[in-house]
Amino acid sequence: MREKPVTYGVSPSDREPLIRFMVDSLQNQGCRVIFSPPPNRAPFRLTFETPQGERMGIVAYAFLANNKEIRNRPKDEHRFQIKYGGDLSGLHEIWQDPYGLYVTLLLGINPEKGIFVAADPVLRSPTRFSVSVELKDKHVEAMLRTKWIAWEREHRPGKKALDEPLFEALIGGTADQFLRLIRFEREAWGEEPGERHYLAEHFADTPLVTASRQLVAAPTAISAEHLHALAVEFALPEGKVLDLISERRMLKMAVRGSVAEEHLINALRAVPDVRNCRRLEDDHGPDVTLSFHGANVTIECKNSSRVRTKDGFEKIDLQRTRASKADPCSRYYKPSEFDLVAACTHAVTEKWEFKYALTRDLDAHGTCVGRLSNNVRLDHRWTQDAATALLKAVA
Repeated sequence: MREKPVTYGVSPSDREPLIRFMVDSLQNQGCRVIFSPPPNRAPFRLTFETPQGERMGIVAYAFLANNKEIRNRPKDEHRFQIKYGGDLSGLHEIWQDPYGLYVTLLLGINPEKGIFVAADPVLRSPTRFSVSVELKDKHVEAMLRTKWIAWEREHRPGKKALDEPLFEALIGGTADQFLRLIRFEREAWGEEPGERHYLAEHFADTPLVTASRQLVAAPTAISAEHLHALAVEFALPEGKVLDLISERRMLKMAVRGSVAEEHLINALRAVPDVRNCRRLEDDHGPDVTLSFHGANVTIECKNSSRVRTKDGFEKIDLQRTRASKADPCSRYYKPSEFDLVAACTHAVTEKWEFKYALTRDLDAHGTCVGRLSNNVRLDHRWTQDAATALLKAVA
């Protein structure tokens, strides 16, 4: 990961209104802007201090959003185009600070209407330039009415469909919610679309998180038998270890990524005759392995979208987050890579529940031979009964 973002020369007159929107939004929320960037190089690095004295920084890939009428496009459509410079070839990294000091934003800003719409900077990296992110009049109206909204955008199939996620969670809001957006992106960094959507819907009612006072307080006494091994190793009370995780986004993302898997393992261990159920640490392999009726079963865990299909089914995007540049189809799974898929429906039900399907029962990809389709509905082929799924897997 680069220590600094690649920068691009841009038109100052075009970008200055975007910087002014961000600066004015923060100042109107009581922040003191420490550094405001020049408008001729993008992305834009901006640092500030909140009213609570917390210093923060952002790297903003900011673009103009509008509803300029375009031939053959819907009249109620608004959009922003992810594009810097004249070179539209290849893929471009959306930079993330490896030290976690700066929060990356990928957003469109409409200064005239006083609104923003933010895409997921992790999910969309790397990106092609000249990609458009669209929204509708109804989304803009909802922003102006409620100040903060989240919704799911499904990508349009096309010749570059392999480069885009199946669905993503977009966040929209008014200028007075811009600081909340920054805090949200710090909180939701690296989350899958369904969980990002879930967090965004709850984030509007969540108190803003600042550094815990307990973190700097004198440690309280606690008996050794009640301390987790990590707390003993770090010589900190358990509560302060949790504070450290909560306040550092990369640690929190790593923990959140394991939560669904931990609930899955607990659900599978509750099935009679399951033995040696454990998490696998290979990033390129399945998530969980177990023994059932003497046979080995491997399982891939995926989080569902927050939004059901039109016919009422939950859905998942069954693909890797990255593909080999030499083989775009490598982001899609082969049926032989694992025996079962476990779909966590927490984003829909707000409970840690799962549905299971045999890999061999899933649809093939439409263009990538020997790969599984990533567009998966949790239809009649899926079951909530883990025992039933395991019996089919070993049959």
